[in-house]
Amino acid sequence: MAPPSPPSILILRVKGASSLAPSTRSSTSEPPAKLVTHCGKDSITPHKSKKFHQDDDADDDDSKLRSRAVLEALVAKLFASVSTIKAGYAEMQAAQSPYDVDAIQVADKAVVRELRLISELKQSFLKKQLDLSLAVPQVTVLLAEIQEQQSLMKTYEITMKKLESEMDLKDSHIDELKKRLQECNQGNKVMEKRLNSSGPLPFLDNLKLSLMNPNHFCQVLHYAVRSIRRFVKFMSSEMESAHWDMDAAAKSIVPDTVLAKPTHRCFAFESFVCRAMFEGFNSPNFSLSESSSAPEGKGKQRRQLFFERFKKLKSVNPIHFLSQNPRSTFGKFVRAKYLSLVHAKMECSFFGNLNQRKLLNAGSYPETAFFAAFAEMAKRVWVLHGLAFSFDVEIGVFQVSHNSRFSEVYMECVTEDAFDTVDGDLRVGFTVVPGFKIGSTVVQCQVYLSPAATAPADC
Repeated sequence: MAPPSPPSILILRVKGASSLAPSTRSSTSEPPAKLVTHCGKDSITPHKSKKFHQDDDADDDDSKLRSRAVLEALVAKLFASVSTIKAGYAEMQAAQSPYDVDAIQVADKAVVRELRLISELKQSFLKKQLDLSLAVPQVTVLLAEIQEQQSLMKTYEITMKKLESEMDLKDSHIDELKKRLQECNQGNKVMEKRLNSSGPLPFLDNLKLSLMNPNHFCQVLHYAVRSIRRFVKFMSSEMESAHWDMDAAAKSIVPDTVLAKPTHRCFAFESFVCRAMFEGFNSPNFSLSESSSAPEGKGKQRRQLFFERFKKLKSVNPIHFLSQNPRSTFGKFVRAKYLSLVHAKMECSFFGNLNQRKLLNAGSYPETAFFAAFAEMAKRVWVLHGLAFSFDVEIGVFQVSHNSRFSEVYMECVTEDAFDTVDGDLRVGFTVVPGFKIGSTVVQCQVYLSPAATAPADC
């Protein structure tokens, strides 16, 4: 039996990387890659170069993704370490007060440990020696995020404790201030009661006619103005209880002036009261029609009589004095000023009737808190008038017209912040408390200032 014939071998030449060359051999070509085909079985070995190229690309992509994951893990660890350092510094600060040595050492070790870790990460990154063998970088990222959140929570807890401590300290300070405020309010009430009482003026008990000077007049003027403001508060309270339109009421008194704040309405009401109470102050009769209302005599004798009137009434309770002397000159003054200041419609809206007017017209005096406040105010204005005419110089009262220029010589502003809140020229809105001239001495009037609107009026 003859041996089987060897299989036919077909030799193909590869030109370049992808094309098949003719069967003839080129003397200059590289050695061909041989692909073997068994003709007898009609089978051929597959071409594997394309598959190898795809595998290399896939390996490169995996390497890039892994490198990126490792970098993300590095950044996450870096942020976690920074958060831990911040928490450590917060712990050290919290341990300073009260001073805790152990807590400071523990926090210091934690900070040093994280600083070393950051240094190692930096060196690895610069030398490109990052640990690419990490099994699961995503787990490292999650662990780093957990560490970062824990450090942040620790920082927030320390901050919260610090804020709570500061809040307790503030609460303690507030309680102390409230206590001091209460003490001040009690002291103010006592002083206000003394100032508003009908008792004597202690600083003028030993005053003599020959020793009088303008300072004494200023003291009694302030004494009178305090009672005027007290009455204005009383009147404003009655207006609010009667549901008055307070803005409209103030506008009717000073129609040409715009008030900067609602609380400034009190100055308009005070101006209204002062205008009524000081009307006729220049006259010895003080606006009373009867000539007998003024002390008789001339020169020093007359001044002495006015001075005695001042000394007599400055120490008495006005209600008690009026009840015992209903037909006195002071009683006539009180009656005239009340009927001039308190309009019938005002009294009816306050009390629902006109009983107080009826009593005054009948020669009696009401026994109400409102009238008591009015009588105290009237008494102080009355004794101021008596003191003014005790001087051996001419006495004058003056007011400043609307839109006049402000002058520090003749005027005093009732609002302390007027010069801070208004830009530009300031003019007089209205006079609150009149000014006085005692010979060559000027007692400033009190004015409400407002921005200039039109050309100034002649002063």
